[in-house]
Amino acid sequence: MATLPVMAYVVGGALMAVWVGKIHFQLGRKMSFQIGLLVACLSALLAGYAVSNDNYWLLVISTLMAGYYSANGQLYRFAAAELVDAKQQEQAVSWVLAGGLLGGILGPNIASFTQDWTQTPFVAAYLSLSILSILAMLLMSFVKFKTSTVEEHKIQDNSLVPLNLAYFLSQPIFLVSTLTAALSYGIMNLLMSATPIAMQTHGFMFSDAAFVLEWHIIGMFAPGFFTGKLLKKFGQGKIMFIGLLLNFACVSIAIMGVNLHHFLLSSFLLGIGWNFLFTGSTVMSIGVWPSSEKNRAQSYNNFFVLLTLSLTSFASGVLVTSGGWHWINLGSFVPLLLVSGTLYWYYFLRANHK
Repeated sequence: MATLPVMAYVVGGALMAVWVGKIHFQLGRKMSFQIGLLVACLSALLAGYAVSNDNYWLLVISTLMAGYYSANGQLYRFAAAELVDAKQQEQAVSWVLAGGLLGGILGPNIASFTQDWTQTPFVAAYLSLSILSILAMLLMSFVKFKTSTVEEHKIQDNSLVPLNLAYFLSQPIFLVSTLTAALSYGIMNLLMSATPIAMQTHGFMFSDAAFVLEWHIIGMFAPGFFTGKLLKKFGQGKIMFIGLLLNFACVSIAIMGVNLHHFLLSSFLLGIGWNFLFTGSTVMSIGVWPSSEKNRAQSYNNFFVLLTLSLTSFASGVLVTSGGWHWINLGSFVPLLLVSGTLYWYYFLRANHK
């Protein structure tokens, strides 16, 4: 029950993903992002009210509402690429992910700093989130997004292009980029969520688990400052395969032992591997779709990513407590091999079509 509000946030994002994509097409990037931030503000206020009144189910509803913002937030990386020319798209996506490092530092510290500001702990933390949402809305108002042309809207409105899920699944570029993004995020979330439980099971203190997760977050987001340059110089395929190798190394180290250095190194490599795979899969799908199709393609991509996050968030605690840390890592080889095969198949097709 303690994890249900977090689960509701992820599930809410998955449920809203396709709908959010439609709103982005109809209203444009700026208005849609502003609505997402407004929902974030209102859901944070509702969560604060729920906590102050000891209303658990209202808290769950508020985090489910916040899923709408989550679905919007997943589109920031695509929108960033639209704001720059083609030569800078890799770096734009990479920098969006690098911004997660700031969030990873500020978020826990704001919660810790404000937790005792009110009679009920953490109410002020939710109020702080609402203020941050308003500040983000203000900053967003200065961003100039490109607008769709009248002709593009006519194409969409007249259904001259097939936009159902089956159509996108039949496209290799969508299948590969979405599968890679979803499974890389799922593996990362599964192992990251299971790590504190596994460390507690093996006798480590909370401070040890916090130290390991801190370095995992650094591994996830710090590479964003240079991943774009690596993608530009060496190509998506090579960087994504390096990301895969880092994931395989992470799982192998985790299987080798349960000392602090095993948890620390495996979690750090897991973060870097995720960054390379997720950034690469995002860049892979940019510029592929016509303007009339891109919002639907991106919303379906987000749906599968958030759906995988929902499933792995639920499964991590169950799997690590029932099967054990060793087996959850062994099982991670299956999706990693699936991603490996998918990427090999895609680049094999590309090589044969040249």
